[in-house]
Amino acid sequence: MNAVPPLYDAHNHLQDDWLKPHLPQVARELSAIGLHRAVVNGTCEQDWPIVAELAQRHAWIVPSFGLHPWDAGNRSADWLATLRAHLETHPHAAIGEIGLDRWILDSAKPDDPRLSGLRRAPLEEQGEVFLKQLALACSENRPVTIHCLQAFGALDGLLKHINTPERGFLLHAYGGPAEMVAKFAERGAYFSFNGSFLGERQAAKREAFRRVPTDRLLVETDAPAMPLPPSYERFQLPPTSDGSRVNHPANLIVTYEGLAEIRGVSVEALAAQVAENFERFFSR
Repeated sequence: MNAVPPLYDAHNHLQDDWLKPHLPQVARELSAIGLHRAVVNGTCEQDWPIVAELAQRHAWIVPSFGLHPWDAGNRSADWLATLRAHLETHPHAAIGEIGLDRWILDSAKPDDPRLSGLRRAPLEEQGEVFLKQLALACSENRPVTIHCLQAFGALDGLLKHINTPERGFLLHAYGGPAEMVAKFAERGAYFSFNGSFLGERQAAKREAFRRVPTDRLLVETDAPAMPLPPSYERFQLPPTSDGSRVNHPANLIVTYEGLAEIRGVSVEALAAQVAENFERFFSR
């Protein structure tokens, strides 16, 4: 029997309330699949302390603190100082997730429960918040994780005129055009593949990941969000109160297997390359 290769989750949200009751089980099953390290991304001021506490409890967690574009409209007056304080306390932490999101403005339903109580910041305001955090990552050469949804043109426009961290930046769950992969890679981008891209209607995203340079590939779950197609799901958790499916972080192994098939390599070869890429990008 082959040994389980060490696996790396470049992006998740273990601090989320959806996962809280199941964390002991999740931790056991992550150990069973061979998880070595995982980046837990804060998204707002309220969950940064939770991310920090999880990182203290589990040595395999890489903490990351950022103000998500969905939360940009509800930030406090002192948000940036609070972010700096968390980063000073955690010198090995990343920044993220940060970014731009046109979907919440143009495509999201007015009654989407995920956006309940949030003021949806205009794209220009999101950009201001994004640039302040990116400048902070750049000044300290910290790893930074970027969320971009239906705003890749705007992101490209910003990146043309600003500095990025010397180590590069991560476009998590990259869903932009395949034709933009080379351009972003030239500017230092890494790209993390999400298991939801294994769905029948996600062929364009799979094509984009065939074009990602080998040394810029990462793998993520975004758990508890972005569940895999049911036919791929190997690990399950109870649904939320409204019936939404919850993505179990241990489905990371299935995501590796799916990406290996897309790339035409063995899981072992992919895992070795992703480990090298992860350590190069996230290590401090």
